[in-house]
Parts: sequence; structure tokens; C-alpha cells
Amino acid sequence: METFLEFLREVLKGIVREISAYFFRKNILENNKKTTPRRRKQMWFSKEINQL
Repeated sequence: METFLEFLREVLKGIVREISAYFFRKNILENNKKTTPRRRKQMWFSKEINQL
């Protein structure tokens, strides 16, 4: 019975670790992607507007 409880404890620790890693990747790393500045595409008619 004790070995079963140790096995169950290790399985639960692994599940919690994987869930924590998933949410870390989802929240922290995706937020870093959103904060990087992106260059806007210059549209073909923007040159004409700027010359006016």
C-alpha cells in the first residue's frame, strides 16, 4: 500500500509539473512575443498620401 501511495505521489507531482510548465509557456513566453515591436507594412498608397 505504501509503495502505491509513493507511486501515486510521483505521478501527481509529474502532472502538476507539466501543468505548471504549460501555463508558464503560455502566459510568460507568449506575453514576450506580444511586446516585441513590429514594423508596419507600408502600403502602396501611403507614398502618394505623404507627397500631398
